[in-house]
Amino acid sequence: MKNKKIAPFGSWPSPVKAKFIAAGHIRLGQIKVDENQVYWVENRPSEEGRNVIVARNSKGENFDVIPSSYNARTRVHEYGGGSFTVKDKIVCFSNFEDQNLYIKIPGEEIKPLTGNNNARYADLNIDMKFKRVLCVREKYKNSEKEPGNSIVSISLESSNDEQTLIWGNDFYSSPRLSPDRRKIAYLTWNHPEMPWDGTELWVADLNPDGSIGKKEKIAGGKKESIFQPEWSPDNVLYFVSDRNNWWNIYRFNKNKVESLIKMKADFGLPHWVFGLSTYAFYSGNKIVCSYTKKGKWFLGLLNLETKNLDLIKTKYDTISCVKIMGKNLIMIAASPRQSPSIISLNINTRKSKVLRHSADNSIPLEYISVPKSMTFTSNRGEEAYGFYYPPKNKRFKGPKGEKPPLIVIVHGGPTSSTSTSLDLKKQFWTSRGFAVFDVNYGGSSGYGRNYRDRLKGTWGIKDVDDCINGVKFLVKKGKVDGERLIIRGGSAGGYTVLCALTFRDFFRAGASYYGVSDLVKLTEETHKFESHYLDSLIGKYPEQIKLYKERSPINSAGKLRVPVIFFQGAEDKVVPPEQSKIFVSFLEKKGVPVSYILFEDEQHGFRKEQNIKRSLEAELYFYSRIFGFELKEEIDPVPIKNLYT
Repeated sequence: MKNKKIAPFGSWPSPVKAKFIAAGHIRLGQIKVDENQVYWVENRPSEEGRNVIVARNSKGENFDVIPSSYNARTRVHEYGGGSFTVKDKIVCFSNFEDQNLYIKIPGEEIKPLTGNNNARYADLNIDMKFKRVLCVREKYKNSEKEPGNSIVSISLESSNDEQTLIWGNDFYSSPRLSPDRRKIAYLTWNHPEMPWDGTELWVADLNPDGSIGKKEKIAGGKKESIFQPEWSPDNVLYFVSDRNNWWNIYRFNKNKVESLIKMKADFGLPHWVFGLSTYAFYSGNKIVCSYTKKGKWFLGLLNLETKNLDLIKTKYDTISCVKIMGKNLIMIAASPRQSPSIISLNINTRKSKVLRHSADNSIPLEYISVPKSMTFTSNRGEEAYGFYYPPKNKRFKGPKGEKPPLIVIVHGGPTSSTSTSLDLKKQFWTSRGFAVFDVNYGGSSGYGRNYRDRLKGTWGIKDVDDCINGVKFLVKKGKVDGERLIIRGGSAGGYTVLCALTFRDFFRAGASYYGVSDLVKLTEETHKFESHYLDSLIGKYPEQIKLYKERSPINSAGKLRVPVIFFQGAEDKVVPPEQSKIFVSFLEKKGVPVSYILFEDEQHGFRKEQNIKRSLEAELYFYSRIFGFELKEEIDPVPIKNLYT
């Protein structure tokens, strides 16, 4: 459209509606392949955030595997993952409401495998030889401060028949049976390490009765992170290790560890959830693998004999959950113009088809802002990275001489990363006239271990530095309005937001989604998985409690002088709502404009349609009042304390 209408940035009418995003967007994950069928999990906001196991049969039809009374989600480590598995069409899954395991055999009713024993289960694998499920169990006992973690077996034929196989360490994951059923590989680690810091890869013999025999450590340690152990069809163990800075692929062959590839790229991911997969065996001598370089993902075919990696060209630059079914690669993939989808790619012909979209891709391209990769200089001359999304709307443009307000998005983790995949939540902002800067600050994954380790001891400092320096780069380039700078983030990203707003005089407004504000309370009240996480990010606790208090925004709330909107789930066990409430109370008394929206039925992260819609619209309304532009759409008002004081 040549004759665009002129309207203030932020006020542009857009077809990317919050209601559309909340109702039409599902989260896809946990792909499994069984014979000629593909299975995956859909998180559906329209069904109160229920996780549904879906299968696709040989006729190309998708169907729900479990009825509406079940929710395939586990709470092991609170973040879950690995909530179901399938073998010979037998489906085993963890049900969210009671955290018990259930089994679905074709032609039979769903039946429970475990009882109410204060346990949770994840990373499930069916062992047909012994008619059992092998998995990770997290079990709570009243006499213990923390739950105990172990690898257990659970009978498929006898209810409540559990056997503990491997125990003694703080954490376990990735129990994987060798094809000949003679060995089991697994990962383990202890406090204070996190799995992206230090894990150990072990292999145990399986005795003729299925019990555990001799155990041997293969790789790993306190300064080596191991990811995704997998057995080849000929019983050779493969895995990903960052022993040389980058997460590259190795194998344990003839009693020694052998490097298969040396690339300045990451073939692994931070192990926040169970069941992650970046590679799969295409044949006896080839692996299909995904890897990331500077925030973008690629596919390759690795020859295990020559160790050559051939690039598989696709239109996707975000790839996860890699599996093989015959000659087809099954994966979740996305691009800047396509939302994450279940994709089937024929390795020989390189033709692909979509099995399931996560969102309706009917938004016209004229409203889709394509990100531009950014490399900029931060403190001490270090490089940092991010993606810049300019405003885009085919019908509107901003007033002459005016530059758009900027929203900085801080991802959680903080060792996660952002990608270039089409995210309608970002397009919600850009199509209304906001610019967006999605930053992969020091500490983010995908740039090697050294980059990931930049955040050690500097959380709340290094991440904030990188956000600010990235924005300065954009302001200097004349891309955005340096007086209308907003920062938003959730969980760990919410902590970065509150640090930036409290300890620095740079941003003009912010949004904290279930963000951390009190490091002492976070350490004392959080769950087992993260109970020692801050030992590396801040310092050893309680020896360095003074540093924890200094780095906690809540203890310096008097320094915060710009408007903030807080979003919180009442049932959040990761970041208890009390942290947000205390911070809001401080700001109310001080006269700073503040809004607080509590969702009674949400936990850590919002899953329900009405809450996702409300949070997006409330945030937009908040900015419209703070920066003084009139919205062209009807949105329910949000109470803002101290707006006119």
